Amino acid sequence: MMWGNMWNMANVGWGWMALGWLWMVVFWGAIIWLVVWAVGRLTQGQRPAGQGPTPLEITQARYARGEITREQYEQLKRDLM
Repeated sequence: MMWGNMWNMANVGWGWMALGWLWMVVFWGAIIWLVVWAVGRLTQGQRPAGQGPTPLEITQARYARGEITREQYEQLKRDLM
């Protein structure tokens, strides 16, 4: 009688094993998502080395040097945004 109950409990074990695999997939998926999210947040707004200034930065520099008027600067800024 004792052996019969043991075998019945073994059948229940398969359900727990499947649930364990599911939790493992969820856990590693969350870890991978967290790493990708963190890298995205850390590199947000950064340009690769060697890339020149943006068009808005060029416009701001031209306005600062007096090459364009305030009206031209405002119009260019609206066009670029």
